[in-house]
This record gives sequence, C-alpha cells and structure tokens, in this order.
Amino acid sequence: MKVDRKTKPKTTKLIRHQSITEKILLVRNKKVILDRDLAELYGVKPIRLREQVKRNIKRFPRDFMFQLNDQEIDLMVSQIAIPSRKHLGGHKPYVFTEQGVAMLSSVLNSERAIEVNILIMRAFVKLREILLTHADLKKKIDRLEKKYESHDKEIKFVFEVIKQLLNPPLPPEKPKKKIGFKAEGK
Repeated sequence: MKVDRKTKPKTTKLIRHQSITEKILLVRNKKVILDRDLAELYGVKPIRLREQVKRNIKRFPRDFMFQLNDQEIDLMVSQIAIPSRKHLGGHKPYVFTEQGVAMLSSVLNSERAIEVNILIMRAFVKLREILLTHADLKKKIDRLEKKYESHDKEIKFVFEVIKQLLNPPLPPEKPKKKIGFKAEGK
C-alpha cells in the first residue's frame, strides 16, 4: 500500500499539539500521562487500554508505567490536575512515561494509535526542549546575579561615601569658657 506523505492523517486534525502537552503531568519526578487521557487520545475505553497493557505486562517495567497511590491521587486533585477522584473512574490510575507511551504503539496496533503515538512523542520532545530553554535562562540569570552581587556591595560603599561628603561630621566641641568674674575666696 502506497502512503502519500503530503496528505495529513485525519487524527492529526482532531488532536491539537497543545491538548497533548496539557495532559503531561509530573509524578515522582517523571513526566507521565494518565491511562484515562491516553485512552481518550487513542479513541478507546480506558478499561480496554488497561486490558491490552495487562496482556502484555512484560513490555511495561516500572520505569515505563506505574500505578498512582492514594497520596499522589489526592495531590493531583488538590492541584486541579484532575477534577476529582470520580474523574478516574473508581480505580487507581496507571500512568505512562515517555517510554511507556512508545511501548503502547506495539500493543495498540491501529492507524489512530500510530498517529497519536507520533503526536505524543513530539509533545514530549517539545516539552523537553522548553524545559532545556528554561534551564539555560536560569543559568544565565544565576551568572548575572553572581556577577552583580559584588557590584551591589561596591555601590553601597559609594553611597555611604557620598552621604558622608554631603553630611560631614561636626568637629568635636571645645569646652566653653565661662563668662564672668571669679570671686576670690569662694
């Protein structure tokens, strides 16, 4: 079958790049996507996605996929990453790292799954690029702060000298001589 690369797939039109990046969350210092969100993107029911994963569980080690605990779920609800526990469908969700999402393409073998996987991989790459840009900016700001930290001390010293010049200290007072006569005998 010949594929015409000039025509865009239908799925790409339906899914915005930004909508994917909004679904990427930070859990246990890893960028992940909820199983429910992935199922929505792939156009399958969440239970079907989990079934496929469980049938191929050897493909999903802990660094590819893990299940959220109660504290993580509560934290996500409190930070409004998810509206409520009900949003999760009554179970503890699984989350997939970038590698786990890539592995899903071998488990979910449909045109839509392939197209969505490509979009998700691009979203992860874009997010990584943005984070690197922010890291570079942070380094530059830190360098500027260190550079001008010594300038702050020097500027303070200059201001102190200027204040001293504008308000010179008064010379010490000489004891005043008493006016009048001294009576002898007293």
